[in-house]
Amino acid sequence: MKILVLQHVDVEHPGIFRDFFKADGLTWDTVELDAGETIPDVAAYDLMVVMGGPQDVWQEEEFPWLIAEKAAIRRFVVDLGRPFLGVCLGHQLLASAIGGEVGLAKTPEVGILKIEMTPEGKSDPIFRNVADPMGVLQWHGAEVLALPKGTEILARSESCAVQAFRYGKRAYGMQFHVEITGQTVADWAAIPIYARALEKALGSGAVERLADEVATKLPTFNRNAKTIYDNFRGVTSLA
Repeated sequence: MKILVLQHVDVEHPGIFRDFFKADGLTWDTVELDAGETIPDVAAYDLMVVMGGPQDVWQEEEFPWLIAEKAAIRRFVVDLGRPFLGVCLGHQLLASAIGGEVGLAKTPEVGILKIEMTPEGKSDPIFRNVADPMGVLQWHGAEVLALPKGTEILARSESCAVQAFRYGKRAYGMQFHVEITGQTVADWAAIPIYARALEKALGSGAVERLADEVATKLPTFNRNAKTIYDNFRGVTSLA
């Protein structure tokens, strides 16, 4: 089992999923795209995991590596049909790579908010034994606006119609963050664009308040992450 992780800023990594990988004896290669690292031949990997980041999918002139990244995602999920998990920006990149549309959100979502499953999500195995609605950490100003044929929308929120979707049988995107740890809020709040979004959404002192709320709810968040991870392994037949 070989896992390829694509990152766009070093503090947005697989988080608690790294613990799950280690417990299952899985290893992974990380490519830090914002640091100029290049994507290897994706055919050598069994699973691709693409994380979040402060970039937007349409910023190809500013971040030209986005072009190669979307091509790699397209090859992996469309041509090779292999398992994929995208979180936040990774979710949006999957949508863009398969011909969907991503744009600025009418209402950015920042903080702990609720998502609910669609009828398709209720029957999709990846959300088996997960609470509905489910409290999650959100931190995004862009969203998936449209998806092509071959996809199913699995979760939504009041402000965002595509919180999770599946392409084909084994490629999943999630706008919300399931991977968070006790360090997540502090690490992300150190990124200026993230800190500004947080303060704008939640007001002065938002970092401390959100960190406290996340700490209180972290056991539940981590249990949900483990359930989704186990379900994903079952869906994708990862050994």
